[in-house]
Amino acid sequence: MTKTLGFDTLQVHAGAKPDPATGARQVPIYQTTAFVFRDADHAAALFNLQEVGYIYSRLTNPTVSALAERIAALEGGAGAVCCSSGHAAQIMALFPLMQPGCNIVASTRLYGGTVQQFSNTIRKFGWSTRFVDTDDLAAVKAAIDDDTRAIFCEAIANPGGYITDIPAIAAIADKAGLPLIIDNTSATPYLCRPIDLGATLVVHSTTKYLTGNGTVTGGCIVDSGKFDWSASGKFPSLSEPEPAYHGLKFHEALGGMAYTFHSIAIGLRDLGMTMNPQAAHYTLMGIETLSLRMERHVANARKVAEWLEQDPRVDHVTYAGLPSSPYYERIKTVCPKGAGGLFTFAVKGGYDACVKLVDGLELFSHVANLGDTRSLVIHSASTTHRQLSEAQQKAAGASPNLVRLSIGIEDADDLIADLDQALAKATA
Repeated sequence: MTKTLGFDTLQVHAGAKPDPATGARQVPIYQTTAFVFRDADHAAALFNLQEVGYIYSRLTNPTVSALAERIAALEGGAGAVCCSSGHAAQIMALFPLMQPGCNIVASTRLYGGTVQQFSNTIRKFGWSTRFVDTDDLAAVKAAIDDDTRAIFCEAIANPGGYITDIPAIAAIADKAGLPLIIDNTSATPYLCRPIDLGATLVVHSTTKYLTGNGTVTGGCIVDSGKFDWSASGKFPSLSEPEPAYHGLKFHEALGGMAYTFHSIAIGLRDLGMTMNPQAAHYTLMGIETLSLRMERHVANARKVAEWLEQDPRVDHVTYAGLPSSPYYERIKTVCPKGAGGLFTFAVKGGYDACVKLVDGLELFSHVANLGDTRSLVIHSASTTHRQLSEAQQKAAGASPNLVRLSIGIEDADDLIADLDQALAKATA
C-alpha cells in the first residue's frame, strides 16, 4: 500500500508481519540469546555494520525490533531503539551527544527521579544540568552556552500535567544548533507528536501508557532523522571517526539513521541497557489498544478534574484540560486530542490531609507508577519527589499539599465516589 496509514492502523500493524518461519500472526517472543550466521562472511558483514541483521540479543532481537519500528512509526521518526527502562532511555538518549564538561538545559518540571538523575548521577560522567522554568523562554536562551549539547523537557510534565510549549522551545534549540529531547511518556504519540512540533529526539518510559497494563518496564528513544550532527563539530561521536568501527563516521555513512545505529552499535553494546523480548511482547500487545485507552483516560480525567475543582475540600486542580488552567489554550497546539490522564490537586489541610486521603482511597491503587488502566494515586512529595529539596519540589509541581492522580479507564463516577469518601476522611 502507498497510502499513509492512520494511527489506529499503525498501532496494530507497524513493525509486525506474519512470522516467515511459522506464519504466526502475533509477533513471536524470540527468546534467544544469539542468532546463527549463514557463514563467516555474513558474520563479518554484520559486525562491520555493512549488513543489517541479528547477532546477539543485547544489541538487537526480532521482538524488540518490531516494537522499536512500531513506536517510531507512531511518533513519525526515522528509527528507534528500545531499552530496559525509561531511565535507561534518558541516559541512552544523551550518550551519543555528551562529552565530559558538557551540559544540558532541562525543565524544572520533571519526574523526581529524572531530576535526581540529571542533578547527581550524570555528574559521574562529567556531565551537568542547568534547570530552568521552560515557560520562561528568556531563561531557556540564557542557560545555553558553548558546552550545552541538548534541551530536555516533558511534553506533559509529571506530576502536574503541565503542557510544554514544544514549538517555542524547538525554535530556541534550532537557533542554537542543539537537539531538543522531549519525554513523551505522559502524552504518548496519540496525544502529542513532538517530532511534528520540532523535536529532534523523543524518549519514553514504555512502562507507562504504551504498555498500559503495569506488567513490564521498558524505555525507547525515537530519532527524527532530521538533525545535522556534522554541522557544528559539537557531536563528535556521530560526526567523527569511530575507532571501534575502523574510523566509520556514523553521520556521513548512515545519514538520517546515524543516531539510531550508533545507539545500537555503541550504546547497547557498551551500556547493555537491553530490553528483554518478553517485555517487548507485552508492550506490543498494549500498544494495539493505545488510542482506545487514551481516549478513555482523557475523558475520565476531565470529568474527575471538573468534579474536584468544584469541591470545597480542594484548593486547586492542575489539569490542563480545565478552562481555568493557564495551559488550556496550549493543548490545542501541543496535545490536540486531549490533556492526558495525569494531574495533581491540592487538598485543604496540607501534607497530613494528603496522606490521609491516599490511605483512605479504595479503588485507586497507591503505587509508584502512572499510565496503567487502573487509576493510581501517590503523594509525590513523600515518595517520587522525596529526594528533592522543598524548593525543587515546588518548582517540579510536587509541593507537599499536592496529590498526584493517574486516571484509569474505569467508570468515572466510581472514581469520583471513591475520591469523595476519601476526602471526607482526610478533611474530617
